[in-house]
Amino acid sequence: MCKFSEATKQKLGNAIVYIAKHTSSLSKTKLLKLLYLMEERMALKYHVPFIGLPFEVWQAGPVAKDVFIDLSDGPFLLKDFVKTTCRDGGIFVEAKTDFDDSEFSECEIALMDEVLAKYGSMTASELVAETHKEGTPWHRAAARAGLLEAFQKRECNNSDEQIDFA
Repeated sequence: MCKFSEATKQKLGNAIVYIAKHTSSLSKTKLLKLLYLMEERMALKYHVPFIGLPFEVWQAGPVAKDVFIDLSDGPFLLKDFVKTTCRDGGIFVEAKTDFDDSEFSECEIALMDEVLAKYGSMTASELVAETHKEGTPWHRAAARAGLLEAFQKRECNNSDEQIDFA
């Protein structure tokens, strides 16, 4: 994540704060899927990135690897925005600060609200299933790279294959 600009880090951190303040029991997996859905919906609706995070094709769905690592190990780069706790066999994310909307346009906030209204009450497992549906960018990328069978057989759980939102 060190390669992200300060502006990107601020926008990412505040997006996570927004999600955490509008979602109960926010696990790391659930957060990653909600971030992905925001990125995907922004690309589909407006043809521009939401934050511009690269998402990789992993067995448990699309993953922004740098966010995954930071929340697993700390957080370190996102420490001004969130804190993590381990419970129930997972990592859960809570906001440490108030949401700063200065990084977001009105349509971006509306998009976050739209995604959270539709998907925010789903469990992490339900969100994984949602992002794995046939025809989704994750599914197309996994099929193109020949990963679907390996994921089903649990022969691997991640890849370097990136999801193309174009």
